[in-house]
Amino acid sequence: MRRPSLVGPAVAPAGARDAALPAVRAAIISCERCPRLRDHCLRIAREKRRAYLDYVYWARPVPGFGDPRARLLLLGLAPAAHGANRTGRMFTGDGVGGAGDFLMTALHKTGFANIATSRHPGDGLTLRDAFITAAVRCAPPDNKPTREEMERCLPHLEAELAALPRVRVIVALGRIAFDAYLSLLKQRALRLAGDAPPSPKARGARSARPQFGHGSVHTLANGQTLIGCYHPSRQNTNTGRLTPPMLEHVFRLARLTLERRR
Repeated sequence: MRRPSLVGPAVAPAGARDAALPAVRAAIISCERCPRLRDHCLRIAREKRRAYLDYVYWARPVPGFGDPRARLLLLGLAPAAHGANRTGRMFTGDGVGGAGDFLMTALHKTGFANIATSRHPGDGLTLRDAFITAAVRCAPPDNKPTREEMERCLPHLEAELAALPRVRVIVALGRIAFDAYLSLLKQRALRLAGDAPPSPKARGARSARPQFGHGSVHTLANGQTLIGCYHPSRQNTNTGRLTPPMLEHVFRLARLTLERRR
């Protein structure tokens, strides 16, 4: 039996201290900064995939979701065309055994999620001490956003982070997400520095830019910890490049880092 179409991600109730997060979510959903991406998302929603012909697609920019008091942030690349672009929730609805299920299984085993699947926004999934978001909020053609599109989208990530002040550990799912987070930090540092020339210390930090690797752990200048992780795409999971134990290991590293910082 086909499940009824559910539009929009489930969002936990926000208390007074979390009042900024719903405003950030609304700003993301209404974003029209990238015409190419908006056109692509709407075209996918019209054409659909045969398995989803009876579904109403979300087809709007996708905000992050999870625990408003999260200390762990998971950063992906972008919504899947027939996954989050359809359901309105990141890593949700991309089929049995897809990236969402693969990811939630690892999060469930390490205590960050209450169930091991991510099928639709009304499935009862709750994240614990974790928040999932993306570098780009619209599904890009061939999963390849342009550099300009990524730069236009980074302010949304910065706004989410400002509304998630407890975040201490970032798990970047894939090299592009890893580099996007470092780019965000660089932009923020440049704004704070203004037009002042970089100091010798800053030039040294630039040369020591963290390098992506699965399970790589980097302590950042702002005190956060950035962990690299292969993206749980079918291309990686079906070929064995990323296995369930490898993904669980990353989240156990994240858990250990958080415990040490209590």
